[in-house]
Amino acid sequence: MKLALVQQRAAKDISANINKAVTSVKEAAKKGGNIICFAELAFTPFYPQNPSVRNNLELAETIPGKTTDIFTNLAKELGIVIILNIYEKENDKTYDSSPVINTDGKILGITRMVHITDYPCFHEKDYYFPGNNGAPVFNTEFGKIGVAICYDRHYPEYMRQLALKGAEIVFIPQAGSVGEWPEGLYEAEMRVAAFQNGYFTALCNRVGEEEKLNFSGESFVCDPDGNVISRAGKGTEEILYCDIDLEKVNSSHARRLFLQDRRPELYEDWLTK
Repeated sequence: MKLALVQQRAAKDISANINKAVTSVKEAAKKGGNIICFAELAFTPFYPQNPSVRNNLELAETIPGKTTDIFTNLAKELGIVIILNIYEKENDKTYDSSPVINTDGKILGITRMVHITDYPCFHEKDYYFPGNNGAPVFNTEFGKIGVAICYDRHYPEYMRQLALKGAEIVFIPQAGSVGEWPEGLYEAEMRVAAFQNGYFTALCNRVGEEEKLNFSGESFVCDPDGNVISRAGKGTEEILYCDIDLEKVNSSHARRLFLQDRRPELYEDWLTK
């Protein structure tokens, strides 16, 4: 199958961003893309670069809602799977959320970012409640998909849980800026996660200079052996395509060795300290 990671800038005009994304989806599907993923908060400014002025509910939207309606119709029309990332509101709470849309246009479920951070230009505790949906895995037309939203990728416990639930591909919608981490570090994390857990990792990063941050792009895909098999440019708007074979999941070191040799009876005590 073919993955398509849409690495696009987010202008201040949200409607224009969505229209551009619709064009990208159609282009990706025309070129054979089966699963199409967008970066973190792809259609809006990256709100957490500034402290909240307590208008969170005004900025957020519901799922289902006006944005997901556009992409559910597209997914059904084109016979593709689409992974979004949206600033979601549910009642009086707001979340960093990724709905997963199947080929029939139905939302299979929502992943909400679990681990919430706060440091300069990433004031995420001002905006997000911790996700309350756990670490779901979705059985789509093109394979079993997990989502690790940005900061959640740093937690091996989260990444392992997706493997234990059978994920074959883990998508990472990210907002990673230039110089935020040591060079090559988040790529190394995703290579290790793919190798240790026996799935593909597909990181779709935000791109472009905004008010306080310059997002680097450089989206990439790793195979279950930990190899980077496709990579997008730094600072460029593009669609990154990657052909993958899910048979590599079953033959991975993790599926043949690591996962079957686990000692879960020991881990509860280790992880609760």
